[in-house]
Formats: sequence, C-alpha cells, structure tokens
Amino acid sequence: MPIRARSQRVSLLIMIAVSCALLLLGRAEAYVFDQARDKVSEATAPVLEILSTPIAIVRDWIEGVQGFFDVYAENQRLKDENARLLEWKATALRMEQTASRYQALLDVQLEPTIGYVTGRVIADSGGPFVHTYIVNAGRKHGVQVGQGVIDTEGLIGRIVGVGNSASRVLIVNDLNSRVPVLIEPGHYRAIMVGDNSSTPRLEFLPDEVDIEQGDRVITSGHGGLLPPGLPVGEVVIEKEGTYFVKPYGDQARVDFVRILSYEFPREIEVEEDLLSESRNTPVTPKRNVAQNGE
Repeated sequence: MPIRARSQRVSLLIMIAVSCALLLLGRAEAYVFDQARDKVSEATAPVLEILSTPIAIVRDWIEGVQGFFDVYAENQRLKDENARLLEWKATALRMEQTASRYQALLDVQLEPTIGYVTGRVIADSGGPFVHTYIVNAGRKHGVQVGQGVIDTEGLIGRIVGVGNSASRVLIVNDLNSRVPVLIEPGHYRAIMVGDNSSTPRLEFLPDEVDIEQGDRVITSGHGGLLPPGLPVGEVVIEKEGTYFVKPYGDQARVDFVRILSYEFPREIEVEEDLLSESRNTPVTPKRNVAQNGE
C-alpha cells in the first residue's frame, strides 16, 4: 500500500510537469509564429505597395467601364423617353391645330337661315384640267349638288358630285368655275371665272368702275346657288383694266370645311288683303279728251 501511494504521487507530479512543459512550449511556438508572420509581412510590404498601384488603376478602369455602360444605358433610356415625349408633343400639336381649325370654322358668321354640314377633305383629286377635293360628307348627311363650300377663311368652291358618304368639290380657281360676285365698297357686280391659276379673273364688269388693289370680293347671291355675302378674296390688279381675285382660302392647307345648305327664296308671298283689294277695285276706263271734246 505505501508503494502504490508513492507511485500515484509520482505519476501526478510527472503529469503536472508534462502539462507545464506543454504550456510553455505552446506559448513559445505562438511567439515564434508571430515573429515569423511579422518578418513575412515586413518582407512582402514593399512588393504589395508596388503592386497596389496597378491594382488600383485596374480597379478604377473597371469601375470606369462599368460607369460607361451605366451612362450608355441611361442615355438609351433618355432617348426612348425623349422619343415618346416627341410623339406626345406631335399628337398634342395636331389636336391643338385641329381644335383651332374647328374653332375658326365655327366662328365663321352665317345667316340664321343657312344650314351647314361639317366635313373633312380626305383626298385631292385635282389634275391638270380639273381641280377638285373629296369631302367625307355625302347624301346621307344632306349634301346636294350645287351647295357652296367654305373653310375658315372664305369660299372654297361648290359641290359638283354627291355620293352616299362623300362629295366632290369644284374649287373656285378651276377652269369650269363661275361665281357671281360683288366688289366692295363700290358694289360692282361681276363674274369670277376660274382659269386654273391661283388668281381667278373678274369678267363682265361695268364699263366705268373704280376698283382698287385689295378691294374685298364677296358672293352676290345671283343664280340662287350660293348665299350672298360669303367672303371670297381680294382684288389684284396686274394691269389697267385687268382684274383678278386672290382667294382668302389657302388651297394647300384646306382641311375642315363647311358645306352650306341654302334655299334660295323662289316663292313670293302676297298678302291676302292686297289680293282681295285688287280684285274688288273696279277699273275706271280712261276717257279720250280729244274725242269727247272735253
């Protein structure tokens, strides 16, 4: 028993000694490792410092390339957005122009007895000898042959052909156009004759007229097709005794038009009292003074 107790004590002492030795050895190894790491860091620091500059340059270049692609993508997005905005702007301008033409067309002063149908020019079927427009208003809208057509400025022409949903307009400067007009302020009557030029001629004027450049030309209403007082254009004098008309309407810009419904007053109403009085009044024969000697 005493021997076993001594051996246990010896073993305990040996284990303690071994543990202390291992602990001291671990601390020594950690110190050695720290010293080695410091030496390596000190040796590689200049190399890392030299390599850091090109690495930074490469990193900046990569960031610049990435930024370039970002800018390119943003530029494309802005271009697409700008294209959409331009389309919206063009649509808004078209709507504004259409609304202004409608407003100008509605502001044309007409007599209360004159009706109208609003249409739009959908085709220009003019040629070297005939100048006509096609309007999207026809028989089902109440359009008839002979009715006058005006735009926002004045007389454009008259209806010469009618379909169910479209009509043909003969414009005033066509070779086949004849329009009775009145020249103001002198109130001279004439016929505006188209000659396929931009300025129709004035014919059948009185011999003595006092017409000046820029005098206003309006419809006279003679013939019963066109209502009187529609603005037509202004007088252009090329030489003495030769008069032309510059129409107010710009044929190159005609879009919306009015087709006028005008009924010429062909019936004359006479009061019944006047008729009965004329029937009941006896007719007194005239006496021949020389024959009766009175």
